[in-house]
Amino acid sequence: MDRLSTLLSHFAVHAGTFHSGDFCGVSVHEGEPSGHVHLLQAGELLLKPGNEREIRLDQPSLIFFPRPFAHRMIADASMETRLVCATLTFDGGSGNALAAALPDYLVLELTEIPELSSTLEWLFKEAFEGHCGSVAVMDRLFELLVILLLRHLISNRDQAPGMMAGLADPRLSRALNLMHEQPEKPWSVADLATAANLSRAGFAEQFHRVVGQTPGDYLLSWRVSLAQKRLREGRPIALIAEEVGYESPSALARAFRRKTGLSPREWKAGI
Repeated sequence: MDRLSTLLSHFAVHAGTFHSGDFCGVSVHEGEPSGHVHLLQAGELLLKPGNEREIRLDQPSLIFFPRPFAHRMIADASMETRLVCATLTFDGGSGNALAAALPDYLVLELTEIPELSSTLEWLFKEAFEGHCGSVAVMDRLFELLVILLLRHLISNRDQAPGMMAGLADPRLSRALNLMHEQPEKPWSVADLATAANLSRAGFAEQFHRVVGQTPGDYLLSWRVSLAQKRLREGRPIALIAEEVGYESPSALARAFRRKTGLSPREWKAGI
């Protein structure tokens, strides 16, 4: 599969529409277990993300919180605010590898992301024309919107170090996709460098600079993230170990503790 489809095959996105229409007042989102997507379709809005400065929006905009993140939205009647909003979760929980690779939040004017225009047009039509089944349709459209937004991010090479920056790099993305698709394989730096068409030393240096980790540390993080998802699903630890590249449950437990500070059993008890 391609680099984004592989990620989403492990960590699919799910949306739940909870508001569409005029907005006047204060909306507080803190202590919630989900991320959020807010679409400012018209009017103005004041956004207060966490303890950061207030942002005034006066153009149609997308506000994207991939993980739980405290924020407030404020508008009065004079601002003629119209919003469509949905909760957002990824399989594997908010700490999974895909969600963790994204920024705390993004605010983009809709004109900055023209590849979303047809989906946005359809979503706004469903939101404001009262068709039968509109909420179910909007849920799916929000999920499509997030996938297209991820595609947009991956196509942008001007990013902070991390998974998304690596996937935006044409050479490194080949190596990352191999690890994502086949985590059970004993990947060496030499194997991954060959896939990236780079020397071993050149690959290791470029990977660390762009992704922010060594290839070995990245593979460990990816395997543990997959193991966490499978633990949430109730799969047996012996099967999980084999699926994510460890010869025994005890080997997985050692890697798991190295990454999280907890055994798989302790981690699962705390979720």
